[in-house]
Amino acid sequence: MALNINNINKSFEGLQALNDITFSVREGELFGLIGPDGSGKTTLFRVITTLLLPDRGEVNLFGLDVLKNYKKVRQLVGYMAGRFSLYHDLTVEENLKFYATVFGTTVEENYDLIKDVYCQIEPFKTRKAGKLSGGMKQKLALSCALIHKPRLLVLDEPTTGVDAVSRKEFWDMLKRLQKKGITILVSTPYMDEASLCDRVGLIQKGNLLSVNKPENIIAEYQRELLSVSSDNLYKLVNDLRNDEDTHSAFLFGHSVHLTRKDRQASAKQVIKYLKDKGHERIYVKVIKPEIEDCFMDLMHEEDEI
Repeated sequence: MALNINNINKSFEGLQALNDITFSVREGELFGLIGPDGSGKTTLFRVITTLLLPDRGEVNLFGLDVLKNYKKVRQLVGYMAGRFSLYHDLTVEENLKFYATVFGTTVEENYDLIKDVYCQIEPFKTRKAGKLSGGMKQKLALSCALIHKPRLLVLDEPTTGVDAVSRKEFWDMLKRLQKKGITILVSTPYMDEASLCDRVGLIQKGNLLSVNKPENIIAEYQRELLSVSSDNLYKLVNDLRNDEDTHSAFLFGHSVHLTRKDRQASAKQVIKYLKDKGHERIYVKVIKPEIEDCFMDLMHEEDEI
């Protein structure tokens, strides 16, 4: 295993940020930690990268205890923080050379590893980092995280705040890096990015809800799922949540994803209930769950415990 995390706990002034987090990441795997803001992703990544001490638990990286061997661990890890943390007043080239020097290497020595990423921003190597666009900052930060040839790449919400094209390009780059043998641990609040990972961990309020392949998490979804819409979306979601037969009702765009307590939803019953509530232009259909539906269902079950 590349990474073993056992019963990690961390709290801040009485607030439990991580609660008995346990999972492993295989060598060469692209593992995604999926969850909304405030779920504990950044705290966990800071523990893994030796920037925070856990209150309890152990983290082992390629057989090394990260607390006892933090200097060696830092040589093995490339970390890209959630916020752009490079030097704004240095140029692209100066930032890259600085990080190479910190790790005792040179840009030339490891250029093969970063060239697919860096070649896209190399024409702007004399531009100050603070003047780059979001997508270019992202590529520079990734280049700096890779320059010392890490065995584990830890990326904290790397695609947050960038456009859809840059997001796709970034994930294409991660797939190419994975083929070079680098183990990748990435966090994201975007559920659609979960399907791009080999395995994912779903995390909410410091609790790990599930760890599995994305397709297996979807396959474990037990309830029939309905997509419901009507002429009044705000009234619709409130009426469905107040229905005694409703298990869960969550807004998804211009419709509500609904599950019923009997697990076998009846579209006719839902339509009749909504008509009695005064709704018009009612549309109900059975749909296949996505990873976000699975996350919401797990979160709902967690809240009910």
